[in-house]
Amino acid sequence: MDTLLDLLNSRPLVDGREADALADPADGRRWAREHGGDGSLAELASLREARDVLRDIVTGARPPEALEPLLDGVQRIPEVAAEGLRWTLRTPPHARLAVEVILAWADIEERMPGRLRPCANSACRLFLLDRSRANRARWCSMAVCGNREKARRHYERTH
Repeated sequence: MDTLLDLLNSRPLVDGREADALADPADGRRWAREHGGDGSLAELASLREARDVLRDIVTGARPPEALEPLLDGVQRIPEVAAEGLRWTLRTPPHARLAVEVILAWADIEERMPGRLRPCANSACRLFLLDRSRANRARWCSMAVCGNREKARRHYERTH
C-alpha cells in the first residue's frame, strides 16, 4: 500500500509546478530501487504509465478497464507449500513493480472501497488512503493541506 501511495504521489505540485520523481532517469532509478524494483528504463516507463492510469481511475477520469493493457500476459499462479497456499506473480520483469502496485490498488478497492482518494485541497495533487473509522479524512496532510484549507476558509468568513 505504501508503494501505491508513493507512486500516486510521485508527481506533486511544488510551488505551483509539477515535480515528477520518475522523470529523470537517475531519480527514477533511485525511486524504483527504494521500492523493490531494478530501476531499468523499461521499468520506469511501466511505472509512469501505471501511475498515470491509476491517478485517472482514482479521480474518476478513466474507468478501471484502462488497466487492461498494463495487465496483458500477467498471471497469478497458486502454489501449495508446507506453510500453505501462496500466489506467485508471473509478469515480464520490467512490469513486475507496476503490476504489484496495480494489485495493491485492487486490494484496497476491494477491502476499503472509496478510501483511496485525492486530497481535498484544490492546489494539491497528492492522494490519501483514509484509514479513519469515520471515513472522513479529506487532506493528504492535516498539518499542511488541512491547515491551509481551514485558514483559507477562516479568512473568507472573517473578511
